[in-house]
Amino acid sequence: MSLYVGVDSGTQSVKAIALDLDTGRVVAEARAPHRLIAGLPPGHMEAHPQEWVSAMDAAICEVASRIDRSRVRGIGISGQQHGFVPLDESGAVIRPAKLWCDTSTAPECAILTRKLGGPAAVIRKTGLPFLPGYTAPKVLWLKRHEPANFKRLGHILLPHDYLNLHLTGRYFMEFGDASGTGFLDVRRRAWSGAAMDAVDSRVARCLPPLSASHEACGTLRPEIAGRYGFPASTIVSAGGGDNMMGAIGTGNVVPGAVTASFGTSGTIYAFSRKPVVDPSGEIAAFCSSTGGWMPLLCTMNVTGVTEQVRALFGWSLAELETAAAGAPAGSDGLTLLPYLDGERTPNLPKGTGVYFGLDRRTLAQGHLARAAIEGTTLGMNYGLRRLAALGVKPKEIRLTGGGARSPLWRQIAADVFGVPVVAMSQDESAALGGALQAAWCASGSRGSGPALAELCGRCVSLDESTRCTPDKARAAVYRKRQQLQDRLCADLRGAFEVR
Repeated sequence: MSLYVGVDSGTQSVKAIALDLDTGRVVAEARAPHRLIAGLPPGHMEAHPQEWVSAMDAAICEVASRIDRSRVRGIGISGQQHGFVPLDESGAVIRPAKLWCDTSTAPECAILTRKLGGPAAVIRKTGLPFLPGYTAPKVLWLKRHEPANFKRLGHILLPHDYLNLHLTGRYFMEFGDASGTGFLDVRRRAWSGAAMDAVDSRVARCLPPLSASHEACGTLRPEIAGRYGFPASTIVSAGGGDNMMGAIGTGNVVPGAVTASFGTSGTIYAFSRKPVVDPSGEIAAFCSSTGGWMPLLCTMNVTGVTEQVRALFGWSLAELETAAAGAPAGSDGLTLLPYLDGERTPNLPKGTGVYFGLDRRTLAQGHLARAAIEGTTLGMNYGLRRLAALGVKPKEIRLTGGGARSPLWRQIAADVFGVPVVAMSQDESAALGGALQAAWCASGSRGSGPALAELCGRCVSLDESTRCTPDKARAAVYRKRQQLQDRLCADLRGAFEVR
């Protein structure tokens, strides 16, 4: 029996699983929390990378206590995308990491865009625009706001790369997560000299060499292998961003599959054998962590919004669902623009939340709750329609993330998206993807194609009891709500900027 450990290091916790490759079953799992730094100015979201390490070690050790450790063959790490981990030449952390949800770098995006010749030139040179969430503007932010720290900069890593460094001692970056930095020319799978130089000529020396996704980062350092009780030969695969690993964990490794993740943020993505570059820049032209490409839309406000509403009323998750189910589809005209943390798609780093349509009937707990679920789902559908315009037209969408556990939310998603949706049997798709990538890396037939698809076929399954199909009447209601939400967003764009 060969075991592979998958780790998903998210915004506020680390999840770890152990996958028995012979049976295709997850045989152990664990979770450990870590913190965001409190008290920062609006738009700033940061964390201490060492806390990710401590949480990962705790989660892996707990999983290790429940399995035959001698049978572990590999570890694969999934990490939150885009975060900037600044290290000095010796590998010490210089300052806290700025995260994917940090929107303080909008001015730096404007500077970089101007240096490269405007939005169209940026997409021509790199394949995607500079957005506040990406890594490149964060590096320029460090140069402009903390020049002493920038002077110390020796290495630029992403969150999952930093965890790989802890495990192996190697500086390593693969194409999938690298494509979310803003430094990569996604068409050529090579660092963009123009993008790097727009920040500083030193950037090229700080970024690690690029490696293919099927290559191993290395093997466990002896002291780490001893701590976990794993064999010294245990490999650490390339790993990848959480969306890239979520794609593997939902079997989204061949054309035709589409995944939607309802987590703190929301993403919808597909697999492609060639780059899918959006001239408008709304869809991210990412590389996958499987050797292909992964066109992706991202919204920053999904379960983070519903959790705020739940906390406002002191509800349990069941009470939130019951309240929302008591309001009709469309919430009697109440619409929420859910931009509590700004927004990425559409690109509104200064956006705010707006309830529109409040009256004596809709100023009610159930309406406020349902409008939050509907508003976040309509926000994701804004990007799904853009994906369709680029040729990605799903016949079914596989759901993952916390929101996918809600029967009401699944039905709303089917009605809004207009296609059947179904949740996965395994909740932790990103961690499962990490384990599967490690198994792929350790196998004799490496590279993209049938080998990974065969592994997914053995270990990834749908929970057919969760399948929801669109209701025609409700779908018609949501088409009208979509039109209103899009119009409100366009009309308020200028107001967000002067707030």
